[in-house]
Amino acid sequence: MSFQEWAAAQLAELELLGSMFPTRDELEVLDQLALAELRDYVDGSSPPPSCRAQFVIRQRLQDVDFHMSCTFPPQYPCVIPEITVTSPGLGRAQQTRLQAGLRGYLTEVCLGEVCVLSAADWLRDNLQAFLSETASPAPPDSHASPPREAFSRLWIYSHHIYNSTKRKNILEWAKELGLTGFSMPGKPGIVCVEGAQSACEDFWSRVKVLTWKRIAIRHREDVSLSGEGGEGAVPSVDSLRKFSGFQEAAFDPRGPRGNHMDLGLLYQFLQERGCCHVFQMYFGVEGR
Repeated sequence: MSFQEWAAAQLAELELLGSMFPTRDELEVLDQLALAELRDYVDGSSPPPSCRAQFVIRQRLQDVDFHMSCTFPPQYPCVIPEITVTSPGLGRAQQTRLQAGLRGYLTEVCLGEVCVLSAADWLRDNLQAFLSETASPAPPDSHASPPREAFSRLWIYSHHIYNSTKRKNILEWAKELGLTGFSMPGKPGIVCVEGAQSACEDFWSRVKVLTWKRIAIRHREDVSLSGEGGEGAVPSVDSLRKFSGFQEAAFDPRGPRGNHMDLGLLYQFLQERGCCHVFQMYFGVEGR
């Protein structure tokens, strides 16, 4: 599929969702500019959108309110959407397990197809099981399979990163969670974190609730460490890292506020670490 075909599928799904959730209390598009750009691009009257469609679906199931925050990556539906579920009826551990279950379902069943409604149906069918969990841990089952481990690398895009407190938080949280990668301040702002999937999700849950003009996961890479179905040695989190430590990286800052980086140096930095493929995902052009 082409970018325009992906965009057309995204727009069609948004229009379907709008008909199924007609009020703003049920469906709220968070960035009307992104929706307008998407519509104009599908019509052929404008270049590819500069930002991504983001929206929230609010529902009430089993007397519990929940919010499903969705962001469409540019390649959706050929990659799964970014969906975060929050509910006051779920504790932190329950919510983490619910999130992991939903992501596993989407990865196995929905890749290549529009799937926001499928995600809502999965929540409707499975939410009660998570609500029924008690705070006390269940007794260990000697026959149960160990939980699957996974490695993740998140490529986060922000309209800008200037604030010194945010920059300090990004550095401290990444180190606290044992994540490696880098943060590029300025306009745009870029953050890459890699490590245990649960730690990456924790980092993202902290960062995204800060006040931003725009922030989203532009791309993510997930690798199962269960070793199921493969041959040879099972990879470890450390063996999959492309970065050593976590740093704030500046690339010859320019402009009156010193907030524009030399993107050629950024591309070189990514190339040296085998990550240059993400440059086009961020900026829409091949790096050099």
